[in-house]
Amino acid sequence: MLVLFTDTDTDLTPAEAAHYGYHLISMPYSIDCETVYPFESENEPELKSFYNTLRKGVIPTTSAISPERYKQYFEPVLEAGDDILYVHFSAAMSKTFDNMEIALRDLREKYPDRHVYTIDTKGITVLSLNIVKEIGDLYLAGKTAEEILAWAEEEVQHFTLYFFADDLKFFRHSGRVSGLAARMGDLIGVRPIIYVNSDGQMVNIGREVGRAKALNRLVSYVDELGDRAAEHRFVIGHTDAPELAQKLADSLRAKYGADCRIEIVCVNPTIGSHCGPNGVGVCFHCTHR
Repeated sequence: MLVLFTDTDTDLTPAEAAHYGYHLISMPYSIDCETVYPFESENEPELKSFYNTLRKGVIPTTSAISPERYKQYFEPVLEAGDDILYVHFSAAMSKTFDNMEIALRDLREKYPDRHVYTIDTKGITVLSLNIVKEIGDLYLAGKTAEEILAWAEEEVQHFTLYFFADDLKFFRHSGRVSGLAARMGDLIGVRPIIYVNSDGQMVNIGREVGRAKALNRLVSYVDELGDRAAEHRFVIGHTDAPELAQKLADSLRAKYGADCRIEIVCVNPTIGSHCGPNGVGVCFHCTHR
């Protein structure tokens, strides 16, 4: 039997995980000297409260999980005689995958007849979520690990994410975005436009003055790069900015039809720790990243 895994940095909820058959690996964040494991330390993150804490000036931190913790997730499945397919957020964004490889090296030696497959979505939050759900659909349709891996080899680079941040102090603190002018966030009303490149790294590609222009810029990327975009999910992510997310959804429906599939997601705290509040982005199927 093939058992699916993903992590909370892909924004899959426990209910959605149960629907597809995913096991969730919790990626932690720390705030006020307390480390929180989403959906383990708490039943469900209270996102409004979390983002309001950030608005007060608190900057959380994130950390990698240990090899032993990976083993705690994976070993019971391998011991039961099943194989694993782990669909995860971008390995280029975290050292946690160095620890995963340590764990997998030991587990493969201990369970040589079992297989552990991994798929790097080369993304995070709603970009990863879109791919995780596509793979979940394939799994529910009875596709084999080999068929799913072949799909991912072809399709991962055909999903992209463009978003804007509202306050650069969070990205400055984390150092997760390349090409980000240090003074950009000091300009009143300026929103940097960021995307996730083909290597799975976040890159600043421009800026807009004001949220309305930033939203229009996101729609322009869908127009420019979309490939059968309306045949797939649009997944809009926001960091406690539901009104802006809805405006983006309305703009997409005006262009691609009222019945196009749009999901709106409030981004998990681990990723929100880097982005800060009031940001919005969209993932869509594209010609290329």
